[in-house]
Amino acid sequence: MSVVPPRLSAVVERRSVLWTLVRRDLRVRYASSVLGYVWTILDPLLMTLIYFFVFTYIFGARRAGLHPYLLFLISGMLPWQWFTGAVHESSRALLAEAKLVRSTNLPRELWVIRVIVAKGIEYLLSIPVLAAIFLIFFVKGEARLDLEIVYFPLAIVLEFALLVGIGLLIAPITVLVKDLILRLMFYLTPVIYGVSRIPAKARPFMDLNPLSGVLELFRAGLFSEPVNWRSVGVAAVVIAGMIVLGSTVFARLEPAVLKEI
Repeated sequence: MSVVPPRLSAVVERRSVLWTLVRRDLRVRYASSVLGYVWTILDPLLMTLIYFFVFTYIFGARRAGLHPYLLFLISGMLPWQWFTGAVHESSRALLAEAKLVRSTNLPRELWVIRVIVAKGIEYLLSIPVLAAIFLIFFVKGEARLDLEIVYFPLAIVLEFALLVGIGLLIAPITVLVKDLILRLMFYLTPVIYGVSRIPAKARPFMDLNPLSGVLELFRAGLFSEPVNWRSVGVAAVVIAGMIVLGSTVFARLEPAVLKEI
């Protein structure tokens, strides 16, 4: 018995169409941007430098995260950029392609998942920034690469699965309600601060945020602090639940969405 919901299995069967749409989205994005690929790197890098300046030179909070803090920041900002970009685009994925959504017999989940894949590719294209910053600190003797770096691909798979679940949940709801809030989640995710800075009593609640466990894996191998497997385990359970919830909500709201768009 397949662990993938039947409607998502239909998307897998149409993966050639999915890949065609992803390539189209990437071509449109880069063709419409003067900076093109450079912006994929520049955007998270500038945000990282801003946070680094604010927390280290204005607030003097050099221990907000692990050392070196700049590497800690960029290793969290890049996955966060993928998350926010995919959530924002997923929220209007059905509206943006309303005519095609109505007129084709493609699985309508495909229009949401294409956004997440495209944003995931943009994330992969930004990894050279992380590698470059790591090499700078590695040469200075302030960073080293551990074997736990092998968890990096697992982090990508978990974040992708999380985004699929969230995307399928919010895409039809946004068409009907048009309301989405991400800012609060940013501050509840250990992007700019380390889990070790969170009071012990609050950590179980922070673990309920699946991105906490995902970031644990993204940063594994870059820092000496061990992976919090409890956080990763909770993330896996929440992500699995999100996939089921998102698929169910998407299927039930599909008729209402088609009428609305």
